[in-house]
Amino acid sequence: MTVQINGAKSITLEDIKSDPRVEALIIKADRNLEALGYTEHGKRHVSWVAKNAGRIMRKLGYPERRAELAEIAGYLHDIGNAINRVGHESSGALLAKDILLDMGMPYEEVLEVMAAIGNHHEESGYPVSDIAAALIIADKADVHRTRVRPKNRSSLDLVNDIHDRVNFASTLSRIEIDPNNRIISYNIEIDINIAPVYEYFEIFLNRLIISRKAAKVLNAELHLYINGVRMA
Repeated sequence: MTVQINGAKSITLEDIKSDPRVEALIIKADRNLEALGYTEHGKRHVSWVAKNAGRIMRKLGYPERRAELAEIAGYLHDIGNAINRVGHESSGALLAKDILLDMGMPYEEVLEVMAAIGNHHEESGYPVSDIAAALIIADKADVHRTRVRPKNRSSLDLVNDIHDRVNFASTLSRIEIDPNNRIISYNIEIDINIAPVYEYFEIFLNRLIISRKAAKVLNAELHLYINGVRMA
């Protein structure tokens, strides 16, 4: 529900989800990535990221509105893929700007969401704020077999595509937060009969590096557990 605050609108995640432009962008972005051979980047992924970005902020004691903005950034972070995978973080930030301003979000909040979206990609981004940091940590944690598209689940495809193979091997992926000790943990279960653990690092190392930087911005540590064993 949208709330008026001093003449400006306090846009919520539910407002974002109900906007037909956002719906169309997420669908188109996922279709484009499917054509390119990428794992799922649709509503399941962005909803998961939004939920966990907000949860990280709340668990670590950040103000509720900051948590809400992290949720919004999480839900919108991949819409730039509707244009092109290359530079999707920048184009996504600009698409979000137009939508959020049109919805009546205060400009200062729009800038916060734009900065988070524009910095979420490990190849070009940096956790420039608490919101950006929470988005990065939530986004990079989403490795799970549900991201492998149904048509790619044959044994042949899993042999040929390391991203599908590692995601399909991941039977559990969750973010655990210890607010007292300020520790954020990735807890992942990998079926080594499908993919060896080292393949996880082969494709996720850069994502872990930016996630560790993000944790520091939140005055926290990032720990990684695979099959119950601490790896980092």
